[in-house]
Amino acid sequence: MSFNFDNSYFRDLPGFYAPATPSAATGPELLIWNEALADRLGLADLKEGAAGLISGACLPQGADPIAQAYSGHQFGHFSPQLGDGRAILLGEHITPDGARFDVQLKGAGRTAFSRNGDGRYALGPALREHLVSEAMAALGIETTRSLGVVLSGEQVARQSLQPGAVLARIAKSHIRVGTFQFFAAHLGPDQVRQLADHAIARHYLAAANAANPYLAFFEAVMDAQLRLIASWIHVGFVHGVMNTDNVAISGETIDFGPCAFVDTYSAKAVFSSIDEHGRYAFGNQPVIGRWNLTQLGSALADVVAEVDPQGVEAMNALLAGYGERYLAVWLNGVRTKLGLTRAEAGDLDLANRLFAAMEGQGVDFTNLFRNLARSLTTGREAVTAMFVDTQKIGTWLDDWHARLAGDEAMLPEARAAAMNVVNPLYIPRNHKVEEALAAAIDGDMAPYGKLLEVVTNPYLERPEWADYAMPAPAGAPRCVTFCGT
Repeated sequence: MSFNFDNSYFRDLPGFYAPATPSAATGPELLIWNEALADRLGLADLKEGAAGLISGACLPQGADPIAQAYSGHQFGHFSPQLGDGRAILLGEHITPDGARFDVQLKGAGRTAFSRNGDGRYALGPALREHLVSEAMAALGIETTRSLGVVLSGEQVARQSLQPGAVLARIAKSHIRVGTFQFFAAHLGPDQVRQLADHAIARHYLAAANAANPYLAFFEAVMDAQLRLIASWIHVGFVHGVMNTDNVAISGETIDFGPCAFVDTYSAKAVFSSIDEHGRYAFGNQPVIGRWNLTQLGSALADVVAEVDPQGVEAMNALLAGYGERYLAVWLNGVRTKLGLTRAEAGDLDLANRLFAAMEGQGVDFTNLFRNLARSLTTGREAVTAMFVDTQKIGTWLDDWHARLAGDEAMLPEARAAAMNVVNPLYIPRNHKVEEALAAAIDGDMAPYGKLLEVVTNPYLERPEWADYAMPAPAGAPRCVTFCGT
């Protein structure tokens, strides 16, 4: 099957983008092809020509290539014009089952929004995005995905010279909070309303029938975002750059530049080279989620008020209730991580005390939850041995076992198995990612291929993969990630 394009953003929103033409790579070479995703999209037969397609050398029939306009708050400071500076949206592919996905080439050359950028993508960041987005999909987290990566045959200058690459990103859409901010700042309510109508029709159709569709749309986006951020916290994911231009209206994880997974637990964990003050630290992500939604609310305020003058007040009330909604979603996920099947009043305190006990104890976040499950059948030492001060966790374990005793009756082996279904064993551990990327840049894709296989099978323990579940060795350098531009 070839692409089945129906390009509604291009067709329905003239003036919301700039035409763009991919710059053909000098020597495209297919490095990665995502067979499973291609099958999902009904595009398995495109592999033979994938190098030309992903590199931009061959424009598929039905494509209407564009670069989308958007603004964004970057580390709290408003940038009035950003836009797709190194990404070109080919169009919207309709799958055999009727689902709609954007097909975007990232690194395909300069656009009207490139400013001083070269429009290119380096191999290291492209491979990181492919690896982590596929790991997130395997973890069941809403995410954009990568159909494939192509070597461009060029060198790009970042911290050093790197091979150039182009990545084909698949998303429910690329409409961002920053997209709404752009049109609110530059053109006003008519364009914001037009964009909101498009986003409602594409993502939140039920909102169209609400008394105030734009208020209902805002609430739907808020719920999608808080669910997404809670899912990040459950697995120890740090996005690293939660600017409003990196917040997708669809509720998908988007942009995998300075992202990483927490190894030694700390609510203050930061891996981005440019997050000097911890704005986007691991534990601060839920707070930033609310801040970003406030910016969306500001962009929507006029169109909400046009339907109902009390609508802005209602939107503010939704924001005021964000924390309560977030905690409910987060706590429900933590219950399953702790093997609990029923809700009780003291569960929030139990969860909070576990996270407090981990702080400053050198505890590996991912392995803690697997060891909690293991401790149900092998004894508490599987957990206490992870702590510098065992008293930090001893009382909590007493309370957890008391809580389990009052929960649904279940054999320890069955409860442990249920916990292991939701608590991953294999994540993209930072030292393994860096090792694999370094080898790939030097031309050896074998370590990367193995790591990709492991992290896309995150729950089932395999003895031959034991090394991938281990923390970084003692003395390993602190992981620092970069945005890739």
